[in-house]
Amino acid sequence: MSQVSENIYWEKGHVSRQNRENLNKHKGVVLWFTGLSGSGKSTVAHAVEEVLHQHSVRTFVVDGDNVRHGLCSDLGFSDDDRIENIRRVGELAKLFVSSGTVVLTAFISPFIADRDKVRQLLGQDFIEIYCACSLEKCESRDVKGLYKRARVGEIADFTGISSPYEAPVSPDIVIDTEKDILQVCVAKIVRYLEKRDVVLSVI
Repeated sequence: MSQVSENIYWEKGHVSRQNRENLNKHKGVVLWFTGLSGSGKSTVAHAVEEVLHQHSVRTFVVDGDNVRHGLCSDLGFSDDDRIENIRRVGELAKLFVSSGTVVLTAFISPFIADRDKVRQLLGQDFIEIYCACSLEKCESRDVKGLYKRARVGEIADFTGISSPYEAPVSPDIVIDTEKDILQVCVAKIVRYLEKRDVVLSVI
């Protein structure tokens, strides 16, 4: 990884993060959804965003597939590329937080060390949400047929099949997407945000 040139300086603006949060009437944080493919990360993230948006919270969902169409289109799925993918997303999320936005990221982000680096980068603004779901259930939801293709060797380095997934040891929130309906998962996350004083009363 290249180092930042000594000739590059961080440009500080005149409008602070606090100014933006005061205008928004809520804090900026990152809701980092992690879990196997098919565990419900994107589904829950978009549902939480919808509830928050209905209550005038500035939000944005950064989806794993979407960033690979642009920001990370040059990356594959080797361990090194996965690490770089998450590093870039962490830096992107940090910018969103500075704007006073509640950013919801839906990434498998399979390695604990990589998620810990993002937590170190964001500090208290990082909220890790583990979408707990068995591999068997995730495979049964596989509408894209990715697990089936991975099982027969058509997709290499597929998390849960030919590449490991390291579940969080102490996530901020655990949602059981295998047993609980969507509304229960959303309510648990929103109540956590209210308890942390990130947003005002929503539910």
